[in-house]
Amino acid sequence: MGRGKIVIRRIDNSTSRQVTFSKRRNGLLKKAKELAILCDAEVGVMIFSSTGKLYEFSSTRDKKINFVSLFKVDKYVLFGGST
Repeated sequence: MGRGKIVIRRIDNSTSRQVTFSKRRNGLLKKAKELAILCDAEVGVMIFSSTGKLYEFSSTRDKKINFVSLFKVDKYVLFGGST
């Protein structure tokens, strides 16, 4: 028997929301690293928290600086994020 479906919606409790963000962020970064290793792919991930803190992963060290500086322009406004 599989798990039941959950409704994807905003978590109202700020503490629970932060804990969930932290766990899911770590899981996403782990998946990105695994994808880079298993498939020999160049992978880059950028995550902005609700407080504006940047978390990032790049599979190649030399492209990391360019990757971050390219998208750090005015935070993430280019993608429709809030400022």
